[in-house]
Amino acid sequence: MTMVEAVLYRIPQPYRDVAIQHRELIKFAFVGGATWIIDTTVFLLLKNTVLVEKPLTAKIFAVLVATIASYVFNREWSFRTRGGRERHHEAALFFLISGIGVAVYTAPLAVSRYVLDLQVPAVSLFTQEVADFVSGQILGVLLGMAFRWWAFRRFVFPDENVRRQFPPD
Repeated sequence: MTMVEAVLYRIPQPYRDVAIQHRELIKFAFVGGATWIIDTTVFLLLKNTVLVEKPLTAKIFAVLVATIASYVFNREWSFRTRGGRERHHEAALFFLISGIGVAVYTAPLAVSRYVLDLQVPAVSLFTQEVADFVSGQILGVLLGMAFRWWAFRRFVFPDENVRRQFPPD
């Protein structure tokens, strides 16, 4: 029994059927959580050690490491039976879509700050921080995840059941 099967076995009905039906999406969400941890860990490690004076460089490096990990995890686990493209074409599309995803992730924060002017001195520091969190960490992440899910399935891994599924889920 694989790890996925063991987890699915423990989920009570009718939730088990829903989990099985949306297994690819659940895997995609787990990969997102894992790569968020990778991004955060690498960023904090670099920012607090070798790149103390260069937090933006630390963040760029952390995002690159997390994006590479995301490609590997998504290709080999989340979308492992999907494909339809040569590996180099698939990787190029993955990184292009991930780049566009960054714009989608940041759009709600940009609207909050620069269109709605939810920033100091127009609002209190507390209001600014709540608005930043809601727009950036909740709305931005949800929109970015939805965009990447759709775009990965549509453009990067478009064809179902073209790769051998071994070992089974």
